[in-house]
Parts: sequence; structure tokens; C-alpha cells
Amino acid sequence: MPAPVRQEQQPIDREIDALYAVLVDVMGTEKLVIKAGKMKALQLMRSDDRCDRVLALQRILEEDPLISPAPKEEELSKVMEQLSERTADLVARRNVEDHIEKKVSEKLEKEHQEYLNDIRKQVIKEEKPGAESPQDRKKREKLEKLESVHLTQSIMELLRPQDFSEIVGQERAVKSLMAKLSSPYPQHLLLYGPPGVGKTTAARLVLEAAKKKAASPFREEAPFVETDGTTLRWDPRDMTNPLLGSVHDPIYQGAQRNLADGGIPEPKPGLVTDAHGGILFIDEIGEMDEMLQNKLLKVLEDKRAYFESAYYDPTDEKVPPYIHKLFEEGAPADFVLIGATTRDAGHINPALRSRCAEIYFEPLTPRHIEEIVTNAAAKLHVTMDDGVAKLISEYTIEGRKAINILADAYSLALEKCGAADEVPVEKIASGEGPAVSISKADIYEVAQVSRLYQFVTKKASDKALTGHIFGLGVSGFLGSVIEIEAVAFEAHEKGKGTVRFNETAGSMAKDSVFNAASVMRRLTGKDIHDYDVHINVIGGGNIDGPSAGTAILAVLTSAVTGRKIKQNVAVTGEISLQGRVRPVGGVFEKAYGAKQAGIKTLIIPKENSKDIPQEHLGLEIHAVETADEAFAILFEDE
Repeated sequence: MPAPVRQEQQPIDREIDALYAVLVDVMGTEKLVIKAGKMKALQLMRSDDRCDRVLALQRILEEDPLISPAPKEEELSKVMEQLSERTADLVARRNVEDHIEKKVSEKLEKEHQEYLNDIRKQVIKEEKPGAESPQDRKKREKLEKLESVHLTQSIMELLRPQDFSEIVGQERAVKSLMAKLSSPYPQHLLLYGPPGVGKTTAARLVLEAAKKKAASPFREEAPFVETDGTTLRWDPRDMTNPLLGSVHDPIYQGAQRNLADGGIPEPKPGLVTDAHGGILFIDEIGEMDEMLQNKLLKVLEDKRAYFESAYYDPTDEKVPPYIHKLFEEGAPADFVLIGATTRDAGHINPALRSRCAEIYFEPLTPRHIEEIVTNAAAKLHVTMDDGVAKLISEYTIEGRKAINILADAYSLALEKCGAADEVPVEKIASGEGPAVSISKADIYEVAQVSRLYQFVTKKASDKALTGHIFGLGVSGFLGSVIEIEAVAFEAHEKGKGTVRFNETAGSMAKDSVFNAASVMRRLTGKDIHDYDVHINVIGGGNIDGPSAGTAILAVLTSAVTGRKIKQNVAVTGEISLQGRVRPVGGVFEKAYGAKQAGIKTLIIPKENSKDIPQEHLGLEIHAVETADEAFAILFEDE
């Protein structure tokens, strides 16, 4: 077969070859061949017919393998002009793309170098952790200088009880506390009592003792987390809650940098989680916000603290596993709550009270205060003149306050003997310094400087009086005697006498006066309206409740009949119109008030006899049912 005759070379052939050369430069030979194969133009490219080669160019540039038929000879010039424009557009676009790619490559290279520099700096920082700026170094040196200064421990730390024997006057409360905490099933507790009687210290010591018992669930590392209800504040939006925990949102509060950059909230567990496996002690729990008490109640039930945040996305793969765990499962909070308060139970959330056992710490007697002062003096290595401990007990019923008075007097005595000027602090603290003695004069000086006054003055006496009696009252956890006096004069006109009673004592006490008048008439046959009577509560205190009824009846009867009342006897009890002595509250606390005032005999309602042990505090206690029984003890024999 004869070889095909190749067409004569024409100028248009050079144009066609030139276009193919441009495409090779723009696309590269390999890519051009691949594209031609896809466009079914490969055979056409190799053809000797210029029309076929132009058709191949059309298919490649238009990217359409279906273009057909090949242009005719007379159409080649027009088609080549169109293909030249198309090739020019392709070259221009490729130049722009190359320029953009170059810029992108430069940008990526720059960021890559910056990233590498950051990594190098981080590695250098980790390799040289001590590297710091001159300003940071100056601050650190100042802080280290402060750390090098140490005072001896505070006197309150030195004198704080270290074992149960030093918690004076609370034997029953400590025993109950121990029983409830060392059990295999420890209970949540509420401790009531006046300030400074050892509630916090007792809780600490009981936990340490419970750890050593086999039946106790507390481990050796069980924490004792202490906080104060008066300082616990929270944001209703739950952005801050030191007790239960809160969430640091990445926008408003700023979580860790690595979390904030990704918009991830950071949960911060609170004190309930810190106390997990141990005890959470909240002092003055009665001062806590009621809503916060309710929230605490929920944690006690669940034994976990849960977190919520609008920023938390459970599907976000960038959220660390521990944050997922906190949001999904909450933080563990299995602890025993011990709340202490100086307020009465009415200030505690009833739902919280129902889940807690309640223990009452007793007010301290003067004898207890003297024992506390004596123990503290031994720790300070000082001697006291006779009567110093007794004198301090007259100024306070708080163990903490008694120690403060002793500490102030110790400082005065140390200054007077000159030891503070010459003897090093270490020797004084260890008891190797000169002998220091505290006198009554030192106590009086402390009392004058601190504006102290005697907390209780002895009011009882062995001399019987007409128209004067000691009733009993209670405020909080402290009892006290109430002095009531009365005078009676025959009215100028029989049946038109007047009764005067100081208004500050309150309406309840006034009602007790009229009840007493009816009972007196029934018992003695004397009508109060035949007398001008004036009844006075000395000191003007408000009597909240009917418990002074029996005392008012006795003092009114004494004023009208002239019978004398023993002044070492105190009485409490509501009086009914039938002359029966009805039960009252606070008998236990009232006994302390009677003891402090020097009372020897206490008269209480028969129905309160189980509320107080016989011979409590050394008092002679009589439980009576009627006014006649009370009179037999109160009035001096004629």
C-alpha cells in the first residue's frame, strides 16, 4: 500500500504547531497527552491532515470529546482565530493561578516558619524552666524574701485543744459525735451551741479518731474541709459557686487558654468535691443563703455535683475526656456534712435538718472556764495568782474568749517583767525564759482596755425577801435569771385598785399577770382589784413566752400577802387558770443561767422532769405539778 501523501506545508500549519507548542508549555507534554486521550483527540493530533489536528485542538481547548466533524479547509482561518483567543485566555488564567499559588506558597512557608519558631521557643522554655524576665525575677526574689520571714505560731494555735481531754464541758456532745461518725454508716450532723465551746475542734478530733477504727468508712487520707457559711456566696447564674462548683465559660470568664481558643467551657469542682471521702465542715451554716442550702441538699442526695453550660458540645471532638466526664457524669461528692451554728434550729432549712442528726453543745459554766484557763496557762509556761482563773470566768462564758483574756494578760505580764526586751523569743516560747506570773491586776487592766464587763454577777442570796423572785429565761443557747419584783398597796376604794406593769416586758408577760391574778384569788381569796399593784421586770427585758407565769404568780402573792420568797430559788413554768404548772421550753439552758447567778434550787414543771438530769450542775431540782407545790418550796416558812 503506498504511503499517504502529506499535505504541503502552509502558514496555517505553523499556527497549528505554535498552538500545540503553547499548550505543551502551559500544560506540560504528559498532561496534554492525558487530556487528549480523555477528549478522544490523541489520534487526531497525530494525523497528517491539518483539519483533524485543528479538530483535536477544538476538543482539547473546549474540553468536549463530541465536537465533530473536522472544520473544512476554507473554515480553518476562522477556527484558528477562535482557538488562538481561547489559548490566550488559558495562558492568562494559568499565569494568574501560578501567581496565586506562589503567594499561597509564600504565606504557608511564612506561617510554617512562625510555627517552627513557636515550637523552638516552647522547647527552649521547657528545657530552661528557670528562664524569666528581669521583672519576673524581681517579683520572685521579693516573694522569696517574704517567705524567709517567720513569726512563731499564733497563741490561738498554741492553745487550741489537741485531744479530747482538753475539750472541757462537752463530754456528752463529744461522745454522741464520736458514735455518729465512727459508725459504719456515718450520719450528717448539725451542731448547735454558743460560740467558743469547741464545736469545730471536736469535729476535727473525732474524724482523726474515727480513721483509726476498723468499722469506720473514713480512710487515713480522708480530708477535713472547713469553710464558713457567712462567706459562701454564689451567682444565681451559676457562674461562681465555691461550694458546689461552677463552669468557667470561654467567653465571659476565660477558661484555660488551650480551652478558650476552642470555645470549650471548663468545669471547676467546688468544696463538696474537695471533701469527697471525708468531712465538709460548714461553720455558721445558719447564715448560708437558703437557696444555697437547697442546692447543697441536692448534692447530699446525689453524692455528685453536676455542671451545665450552653457552650458545652458533647459532639465536639476537641473537648478533653475529663471535661466530657465532668459534664456527663458530674464530679464525685460523697462526704459527711457537719454544720455548726450559734443560731437556733429555726434558721436551718427543714429539709436539711431532716437529713441530719442534731447535737447540742452545752454552755460553759464558770468552773469549765477556770479549767480551760488553767490548761492554757500550763501551755504558756506561766503561773497565775490565786483567783485569776475565777476572775476570768466572771467576764465570759466562751472558752475562746477566756483564752484571749489570758493571752492579753500574759503579754502584759511579760512586758512588766522585762523578759520581752532581753530574752529571745525561742526561749520564751519553750518555757526556758524567766518565770512569768499573771496577777489579778493584769486581768483588770485587760478588762479596762478591752471594755469588758462581768458577764454574770451573783444575784442569789440566803436572805428571803417580800415581792422579789427569780424567774428564768433563755436566748439562743444561753439561759439567764429574770428578776421580777412587785409591790401592793390597799386601794383607796375597795374594788377599784389599779395594776401597773412595765410595757417593755411584752404582751405575753402582761397576760401572765392577769392569769396569775385569777389563780391568786382562787388560792388566797384575795382580789387584785382591792390593791394598787405595780409589777416590774428589772432591766426591762422582753419576756417572750408564758414561762414566767408561775414566777409572776408567786411574786404577786408575796406582795399582797407579805410572805417572803427565798432568794436562792428560781422558778420556770407556765401557770394555768386551774393553778397547774405547765411545761416550757429551754429548761436545760435555763439551768445554766440559774447556776451562774448562784441559785441553789430550781423549780421546773413536772412534765419537764425528763429534759434535765437530777442534780444537774449541782442544783437541787424540784419538779412540781401545781402552784401550791411551788409555793411550798419558794416561800419561807412562817
